[in-house]
Amino acid sequence: MTDTTSTPVLPLTTDEAEALIAAARRAADEQGVRIAVTVLDAGGHLLAFRRDDRAVLIAGETSTRKAFTAVQLDAPTAGLVEAVQPGGLFHTLPTALDQPLLFIAGGVPLHRAGRLIGAIGVGGGAPDQDHGIATAAIATVLGG
Repeated sequence: MTDTTSTPVLPLTTDEAEALIAAARRAADEQGVRIAVTVLDAGGHLLAFRRDDRAVLIAGETSTRKAFTAVQLDAPTAGLVEAVQPGGLFHTLPTALDQPLLFIAGGVPLHRAGRLIGAIGVGGGAPDQDHGIATAAIATVLGG
């Protein structure tokens, strides 16, 4: 069995972050959706951001919060929506931390060789559209 904790994994590069933004914008254009896209590294630091001129202004904030949530929890935000509902496992999490978490579909963690390397967040469309655009960008740039 291979010890993956000591195997080096290349971090997400700025070029990859820019390619993710371009791929997300192409996917959004195909759907006629104006979006904002945020790409963070594994530490939650900004690598790339772009808001379409005609995207709603709040899309920039939501894309960033979705990406931050995805990287902090290493989970797609689409899969966390139920967990923050009353009675859910993370019901108090959105208000328990002084962090910009957002539990709406559109944030997806990025992995290489099974290790977290960052996250992408998309805002501006309906939650299912944002999630689909993010996953399409990942498939195009990182292969899945």
